[in-house]
Amino acid sequence: MKHSIRIKITCLLTALIVLTIFLTWFINLTFLSDYYLFSKIEVMDDAYRGILSIYKENEGDRLSDEETLKMERISSKYGVDTYIFIPFDNHSVFGLSYGFAFSYPAMNNIGERQINQMNLLLKEYIYEGTNPNVKDRKLLHRTDNYGIFSLYDEQIDSNYIDLFGTLEDDKFIIMRSNYESIEESVAISNKFLAYIGILAVIIGTVAMLIISKKFTQPILDLAGIAKKISDLNFNEKYQVKTKDEIGVLGESINILSDRLEQTISELKQANNELLNDIRKKTEIDEMRKEFLSNVSHELKTPLALIQGYAEGLKENINEDEESRNFYCEVIIDEADKMNKMVKKLLSLNELEFGTNQVNFERFDIVTLIHTVLESTEILFRQKGVVLHFEQKEPIYVWADEFLVEQVLTNYISNALNHVSGANIIEIKLIQRNDVVRIAVFNTGENIPEDELDKVWIKFYKVDKARTREYGGSGIGLSIVKAIMNSLNRDCGVINRPVGVEFWFELDTKSD
Repeated sequence: MKHSIRIKITCLLTALIVLTIFLTWFINLTFLSDYYLFSKIEVMDDAYRGILSIYKENEGDRLSDEETLKMERISSKYGVDTYIFIPFDNHSVFGLSYGFAFSYPAMNNIGERQINQMNLLLKEYIYEGTNPNVKDRKLLHRTDNYGIFSLYDEQIDSNYIDLFGTLEDDKFIIMRSNYESIEESVAISNKFLAYIGILAVIIGTVAMLIISKKFTQPILDLAGIAKKISDLNFNEKYQVKTKDEIGVLGESINILSDRLEQTISELKQANNELLNDIRKKTEIDEMRKEFLSNVSHELKTPLALIQGYAEGLKENINEDEESRNFYCEVIIDEADKMNKMVKKLLSLNELEFGTNQVNFERFDIVTLIHTVLESTEILFRQKGVVLHFEQKEPIYVWADEFLVEQVLTNYISNALNHVSGANIIEIKLIQRNDVVRIAVFNTGENIPEDELDKVWIKFYKVDKARTREYGGSGIGLSIVKAIMNSLNRDCGVINRPVGVEFWFELDTKSD
């Protein structure tokens, strides 16, 4: 991914490491020598003051063993070679009226060659230009008592930094430090820095690739969750493990997911109610007329029976106890059928007139089917029905769970009332794009093809004798149709070679 934040962060930090190392190398190359010279001047100044204090405490020209040891410690501490010269009479080393001898180090501790070199160097500092081996002498720092110089010694072929001055009126001091070591140190430092820089870039790049993954992986996880939310899948939640900015973003996306799911549910419900209102405004008058006509037709028979048997009881047509009990049972039975029918009609009336509240929510249709089957298990056993329902994995749908339960109950009751032959009832779930079809099949006689579309009509009965046998009113499938209309989804019936299949469909997506 060329636009990956991980790659961008790694490249940026790698570039910063390279730039930092390059700047360090450039500063070393450009300014380290000058800084070393500045530091060396301070060091020599400190060493001079230390040596001066020793000679101020010394009463003669020669140093004691303890003072010599202090001199050696100062020379070692500050990394310089120190030479102290004292004058003596009647001897000329430089062609002067008096000569100089070493106060430090002792004459017996240095060789004749070194004595000659230092005498020539002293002569050069007293009379400039007298030592042909000294080249490019340059004053670096000057005080009242001494000066610090850089020079090239041709005889030794090396660069030096020298301090030349006086300790007291009659003593000269030369402190010398090799300047070649400075240049060599700078070169070694830059070379070492180059190696370390390359290693740091490699290790830093690998480390940043690994570390940046910890930052970018949660972002990729959040992007995946956001993609699922855009597909209206609200099951995935971000597992918040930190309290940093990414953790706050994860919590916000979880809240967004919950609120979006709730809002879509409310919008779908509102949209469904609007569609129902538009449709029902055109149907309400016709439904009222049809309802009154069917109710009067269905109530006419039980009312006539109740009236007839009640008149018989009143006129004592049969005086024996058994006959009177029979008359009463008929009246009670017919009244109970009327009561059930009226309740179903009221429920159907609410659905068709839209007075009931349709609450859209997301639920698992498989769990709901299992719940309905458990409540009717005893009926399956009583009729010896073989049930086939193999679905185990959850399938989530958007609908009113209570109304869908009524549809399932009516379909299963209808299948139980009409099952015959092999006595098999099968429930299948068929997924197509964003819709799932729930089909309830029972073995038995087919419905005549010309009557398939009429089974949804209120009070319509294909086999009136059988319907009366199990006490059916012809309203159950009308309730199913009304519920599916209120949900704005389809339902239907299909004749199969060995039975009949009723089906209905529900949304698996929210849009």
